[in-house]
Amino acid sequence: MSAELIALSNALAQATDRAAASAVAVHTEARGSSSGVVWRPGVIVTAEHALRRDEDIQITLPDGRVIAATIAGRDASTDLAVLKCAEATSAVVETSDVSAVKPGSLALVVGRTRASGPVAALGTVSLVVAERRTWTSAALAPYIRLDIGVQPTAVGGAAVDPHGQVIGIATPRFARFGAIAVPAPTVNRVVETLLQKGHIPRGYLGVGLQTVRLPDALRRTLQRNDKTAAIVLEVEPEGPADQAGIVIGDIFVALAGNSVTRLEDVHGRLGAESIGKSLPLKFVRGGALQEANIIVGERAHGAQ
Repeated sequence: MSAELIALSNALAQATDRAAASAVAVHTEARGSSSGVVWRPGVIVTAEHALRRDEDIQITLPDGRVIAATIAGRDASTDLAVLKCAEATSAVVETSDVSAVKPGSLALVVGRTRASGPVAALGTVSLVVAERRTWTSAALAPYIRLDIGVQPTAVGGAAVDPHGQVIGIATPRFARFGAIAVPAPTVNRVVETLLQKGHIPRGYLGVGLQTVRLPDALRRTLQRNDKTAAIVLEVEPEGPADQAGIVIGDIFVALAGNSVTRLEDVHGRLGAESIGKSLPLKFVRGGALQEANIIVGERAHGAQ
């Protein structure tokens, strides 16, 4: 083995050790576990989809102790869950500058098993986009895809650069192949909100929508290239849309200055920052284009 490969191997081992100092195993059942990261003293971040229940959660710390943790909150849209555990005061993660992450860069996913200690997988960053919405309508900025197969025990572990600094939390939930690193800035935002509120506020318009194909004649009349839009099937009485004058049968074609061609185009505009804001809406009624403004409400916690 050449000296360069040996040096690279040693550097990756050191990066793994550095990240493993804040990696924990998360288990809610007799068998199996996922991973988590000590994001700040007493606070652990893990993958939401891998946390099968909210009670009887245990974690295995880097020193081997198995202790109880409680859930502070979940955010399925970013696949993040936050746990609280006063004893989790091991090394806290050092985050990387995600703006420096480039396609082709080496990356590691580092987690911990409940019995065997740290686990690591090596691959590359396959895609970086300034911002992209997942199929759950969460905006990840940047959107970082990893060419790394993540074993179940490492899900929720740290995606790290060759220096052992954390890029984000590794999850396969948003990727058909490989994994996504939910970026550190997103993790920071979700952690802060879940610790304060226990949930992520979501905006709502008070309508039931369904994607609909626009007839060619209507597209020509509207001078639109989009082939689909969202038709209103239900309006909640006294809800934001009702108060804006929206009725069943209206067809949403643009919201907040962006085309509506699928339901995600509406849901993606209803993050916590939208609550209380007036969003301009373009819709079709009776074959004619109309405009309105909708003041976004806050969805009740736990509502679908």
